[in-house]
Amino acid sequence: MTYVYDFTEGDKDQKELLGGKGANLAEMTNLGLPVPPGFTISTEACRAYLAQGDLPDGLAAEIDQHLSALEQEMGRRLGEPSDPLLVSVRSGAAVSMPGMMETVLNVGLNDESVRGLAEQSNDERFAMDSYRRLLQMFGATVLGIDSEVFSRALDRLKKDRGATTDTDLGVDDLRDLVAMFRDAIREHAGRDFPQDPREQLELAMRAVFDSWHTERAVLYRRQERIDEALGTAVNVQAMVFGNRGEDSGSGVAFTRDPASGNQGVYGDYLQNAQGEDVVAGIRNTVSLADMERIDKASHDALLSIMDKLEKHYRDMCDIEFTVERRKLWMLQTRVGKRTPEAAFRIGRHMTDEGLIDTDESLRRVTGAQLAQLMFPRFDETAERTLLARGMNASPGAAVGKAVFDSDTAVEWAGRGEDVILVRKETNPDDLRGMVAARGVLTSRGGKTSHAAVVARGMGRTCVCGVEALDVSSKKRRARVRGGDPIREGDVISIDGTTGEVFAGAVPVTDSMVMRYLEGEHVDEDLVHAVDRVMKRADDVRRLRVRANADTPEDAARARRFGAEGIGLCRTEHMFLGERRQLVENLIVADDEAGQETALAALLPLQRDDFRGILEAMDGLPVTIRLIDPPLHEFLPDYTDLSVKVALDEEQDDLDEHDQRLLEAVKRLHEQNPMLGLRGVRLGIVIPGLFKMQVRAILEAAAQRLAAGGDPQPEIMIPLVAAVTELDLVKGQIAEVARDVETERGTSVPHKVGTMIELPRAAVTAHEIAGSAEFFSFGTNDLTQMTWGFSRDDVESSFFSRYLEHGIFQVSPFESLDVDGVGRLVRHAARLGRKANPDLHLGVCGEHGGDPASIHFFDEIGLDYVSCSPFRVPVARLEAGRSTLG
Repeated sequence: MTYVYDFTEGDKDQKELLGGKGANLAEMTNLGLPVPPGFTISTEACRAYLAQGDLPDGLAAEIDQHLSALEQEMGRRLGEPSDPLLVSVRSGAAVSMPGMMETVLNVGLNDESVRGLAEQSNDERFAMDSYRRLLQMFGATVLGIDSEVFSRALDRLKKDRGATTDTDLGVDDLRDLVAMFRDAIREHAGRDFPQDPREQLELAMRAVFDSWHTERAVLYRRQERIDEALGTAVNVQAMVFGNRGEDSGSGVAFTRDPASGNQGVYGDYLQNAQGEDVVAGIRNTVSLADMERIDKASHDALLSIMDKLEKHYRDMCDIEFTVERRKLWMLQTRVGKRTPEAAFRIGRHMTDEGLIDTDESLRRVTGAQLAQLMFPRFDETAERTLLARGMNASPGAAVGKAVFDSDTAVEWAGRGEDVILVRKETNPDDLRGMVAARGVLTSRGGKTSHAAVVARGMGRTCVCGVEALDVSSKKRRARVRGGDPIREGDVISIDGTTGEVFAGAVPVTDSMVMRYLEGEHVDEDLVHAVDRVMKRADDVRRLRVRANADTPEDAARARRFGAEGIGLCRTEHMFLGERRQLVENLIVADDEAGQETALAALLPLQRDDFRGILEAMDGLPVTIRLIDPPLHEFLPDYTDLSVKVALDEEQDDLDEHDQRLLEAVKRLHEQNPMLGLRGVRLGIVIPGLFKMQVRAILEAAAQRLAAGGDPQPEIMIPLVAAVTELDLVKGQIAEVARDVETERGTSVPHKVGTMIELPRAAVTAHEIAGSAEFFSFGTNDLTQMTWGFSRDDVESSFFSRYLEHGIFQVSPFESLDVDGVGRLVRHAARLGRKANPDLHLGVCGEHGGDPASIHFFDEIGLDYVSCSPFRVPVARLEAGRSTLG
């Protein structure tokens, strides 16, 4: 097996083998761009290393072979004392994970070769600066020393020498800093910094492999649903130096604005700096326009390459580059992470430019991005107190209490607080806090800093580079220059679209996209981009989209959002509030006459509910689920009622209704009510209940028919496990239908089907399909029953541990467990259709609005998904993307 590949041997389509960085370095090399030479250690080597805990056989020999070829090409040897070759060692996963794994620069320097580098470059300051960077990165990345150890030492030295930035330090200062870093390594790692360049390279490579399993990398993959089994590649590349003086520098650029999607080049440049300085945000950068003034030749060469790369990749590109003594070098390119707003705009613009077609623009946006565009924005008419402005790094409106470290963000968010994480600059270890926070605010860094890139990737609102903000994590406060302090716990609001920071809570309002989806005319470029993609999704999708709606208002809103019917109308919600008393009367009734009286009181109320929903969805199917939960849910709490009855007895003022109610509560008590008397079982034990509901449905439909409407009711029987249960209730429905037809003088078209939410129903679907006109998969209960989980209990008790251990990567209630629950759905769909080719199949659990689950439901041939009204546009979009593949 081959583990190592030269940059000349790969291309951009080999990301799974070479990682994204390695594949794109190879692609740029093939395009003839100025890429420092190097080689990639493949993801296969990483997987083998992680599996066996050591480097696989043959890998060391391959590295030696490629290193010798690199030394020959460069005319220098790694660590050669007089004229050393230095290399960078960088991670590169198949799926971009910015900042999550490790990088070590200047590998090959030691106490001898640093003198050779100084002589060869005729610049001792540059040599010592490169050495201190290696010591700092190697100590933190490879030896596991807290990075703050080095940061504090650097800050102390700058303070002692009166330096504002690290570039203000002279050669003697840096020589002292190198000595301090070496001492810190000896103290904290229990060993000296390795002087053997080959040992440095191997340890750095191992550290990159090991970083695949760091807490932040695992958390990022879980957040982005990246496969744990992929592993990372390692790229070993000849160093070029952006820290060789004011005629050198490093930068990150985008071929379009990654925040807004607007056309034009965007980026950050930092003179006399290595690349990590730019993304870390330790010094504030200048724009590419400023770079043109500083070094026009390099700037113009960069823009030419950016144009070439965008046309080659047919997408917005994210580029890292270095200028060494006015010579431009390309260090990385990739398809850039972007905000949801930018994703839709870029798709529209590139379609108009002829770079991609409409189908490709649909493939490049996601339902999750559309959902973020539906989030509220700050109300422009509300009063607000502006504190400061920074970079609009990731859009959205975020309001929360200021916190100054990730641990506090996680802790406060865990108890239900909305928080804003405030930092000087973020680093990869802040990922936990960024996930927990509503938004991120930093005083340093630009649109290409770690905070900006990661926030954009996860859809978190971010404002960065607020220069007027002095942040002190130690004092747990920030102060805007010339203003009052922001203390931990103070509420602030940040606008990631404008870069503004406000005191207190600013009210929010509907976004432009939400107004468009509600049917309002909005003449704006972003809305036009969304409209084009949504129309294309509707044109190509096979899977229909319905909504879960229980009121006429929800039904009307769902229809405005593009719902093609109702897939789940929960009737139990209609028994709450003031109507609960009528349900109590039904339960405590002593005889059939008493039950009929209670049901007669409920009938007109139910009928009015259904008439309103059928009217809102006129001409579209409305699937109405008969009452599902156990009746005890409509009764008072047993303990509270017992206390009340006992007190009444003591005062000799016993209420007969309360006494009968207490007896009913005792009678209906179950150890596990969700597995007890509910669903179809209620319809068999208390047949009048289901009959009343069916009569209300059919009478409401008859009224709509008489008014010239086109009602399409579908009656769904819940919790069926055996076809006999379904047949018994079907008999009741048929009896009521005949009565209504006789009374009204007209038949009411309707369908009868069942919810498949029990494993037994799924495996006997061929039997049930003979009596059902449709199946609707209730994936919420099916997930509970299949896993043996009680959703109300397990998510807060042990799901976090299950996620940590990789038992599942995402909650099975959030995204369908395809291997388990999904297999049951697939099996039931196949059995049902085989027994009844006309069987209509849908899903009405929460998974109906989950993008990944929608693709699965489309794949297995379901006819529709149903979800909450606000997720209908997301489901429409994802159904279209699923069709295109």
